Amino acid sequence: MTQSSGASRLPRPEIDAELRAGLAIVGGVFPPTITPDLIAFMRRSYASPPLPDILQGHLVDHLEHVVRGHLGDEIVISVFRSPRHGGPRPVTLYAHSGGLMFGDRFNALALNLDWVERLGAVRVSPEYRLAPEFPDPYAREDLFSTLRWIVDNASPLGVDTSRIMVAGASAGGGLAAGLALAARDRGGPRLCGQLLIYPMLDDRGTAVSTKQFDAVGVWDRVSNETGWRAVLGEQYRTDDVSPYIAPARATDLAGLPPAYIDVGSAEIFRDEAVDYATSLWHAGTDAELHVWNGGFHAFDIFAPHTTLAQGMIRTRNAWVENRLAD
Repeated sequence: MTQSSGASRLPRPEIDAELRAGLAIVGGVFPPTITPDLIAFMRRSYASPPLPDILQGHLVDHLEHVVRGHLGDEIVISVFRSPRHGGPRPVTLYAHSGGLMFGDRFNALALNLDWVERLGAVRVSPEYRLAPEFPDPYAREDLFSTLRWIVDNASPLGVDTSRIMVAGASAGGGLAAGLALAARDRGGPRLCGQLLIYPMLDDRGTAVSTKQFDAVGVWDRVSNETGWRAVLGEQYRTDDVSPYIAPARATDLAGLPPAYIDVGSAEIFRDEAVDYATSLWHAGTDAELHVWNGGFHAFDIFAPHTTLAQGMIRTRNAWVENRLAD
């Protein structure tokens, strides 16, 4: 079934009933439409809980490192590992969500601590720099610097450089996809996978799904434009935009690591995600795509208790386990 909210609106897929019940609560933390004047509010409302609260009840070691990011500036990187798993371990480099304007390195940590505790993966989470204060290429180059730091410090970190997976959600999913492109083009390191969770891939905003969800759910068309304008400035929607920040612009997707892409059917990034998976297949690259019927953007973060979110998390984790297996 579809629903319409007036002649000026495109018909759109319905949001899952269980998820829809929680949207009123979500709106107080993450309004559906974000304009530049709300960036400061979002940096407060979308901030992660204190780290001790996130890690409570989990047997996970945590260390902080200060490393050189873009232009040699210092950035902070958090490393999480399980004391129960020895030997060189697989590693996930995780880029957080937040539209490239807000969020922090601990966003969604609770959702994927299972990778650390059960699979023994080392999670590396950089505090990449945010727009508009730090426009492109800061965020993506901070991520690439983090990737190089992992390789250069593989021995003290206790990681296996043949099992590095890049991962991210929303804006972080786009950064992870761009990082996979950059690693290929810059001669490595070779990645074992790219986990793209409802990724933000295209600044051009031409997809039908982008137009279907104005002021609906989480992260609508206007919010998306706010994020892209903040990070791209005058380059927004011009031919000067790099595929390392907007991976949908890439014309060659050959030679990339296997990808897992998931997205909701009731969100603006649906068509971008489907198109990117299709382009990966056309280039001969392995990709697994899941479109979760009735899912709004980031419903696994905002409603992790729901049936749909539990299925999404369980299916995603199975893929991660397969990619990071010994």
